[in-house]
Amino acid sequence: MTTTLERLSSTLINDYKLDADLLVLAAPLDTLGIDSLGTAELLFKIEDEFGVTLPPDVVHLTTIGDVVGFIDELVASQHNKDVATAATADAPVSSL
Repeated sequence: MTTTLERLSSTLINDYKLDADLLVLAAPLDTLGIDSLGTAELLFKIEDEFGVTLPPDVVHLTTIGDVVGFIDELVASQHNKDVATAATADAPVSSL
């Protein structure tokens, strides 16, 4: 199974032409050449790659680790909700 860091790294290597050796959790985005506009673009790529919907709130992501944590939180909250909703929809209706 591919980790969030591996999937994010693949996007950063392919779309931002970054060296894989630089993509560690502690790496600041700005030292990788990803400014605020680049971060916004990255968030839209994350939406597509991970099948999540971004919240309307502003998020402050300064390192690769911050981005990985943000993705993991979104996936956990949104995908678990989808599973719970599907399970509820499949549950038999009881009459009282």
